[in-house]
Amino acid sequence: MSNLSLNHFSIRSLEIEKTTAFYSELLGLTIGPRPEFPFPGVWLYNGDENDWANAVLHLIAIDKNDPNGLKQYLGERDPATLFGSGAVDHIAFFATGLKDKLTLLKKMGTPFKERSVPVLKLHQIFLNDPNGIVIELNYPAEEKLALDA
Repeated sequence: MSNLSLNHFSIRSLEIEKTTAFYSELLGLTIGPRPEFPFPGVWLYNGDENDWANAVLHLIAIDKNDPNGLKQYLGERDPATLFGSGAVDHIAFFATGLKDKLTLLKKMGTPFKERSVPVLKLHQIFLNDPNGIVIELNYPAEEKLALDA
């Protein structure tokens, strides 16, 4: 088997500003450099913005005045299909700082569900981004136990 690691995920969004703000605030991702593509977008980084490998989220926007650049580069998609996860059920991240994240989610007014998976020693938070994509945040179970103590 080859050595694999996840490079990035992309979201084609009709709500690029809301999506950028959401991932910046929720996950602490930062806007960084992006190559000159024939369509608008934003690359969000986790870590050093001088390393392309840290651009973990590529947001793709549709230029309503000139949609051909995106159509020619990535293909056409019906805007009505650009909500939800489609066949991808969710995107998951490992994280730390459960107490602060719960406080932030409440401050943001973002609905979420919690679940614990004792066999994996994880406490999970599930929420939707502005595009209806399900995000899973996995925290060490000890953080949840400390909150409940």
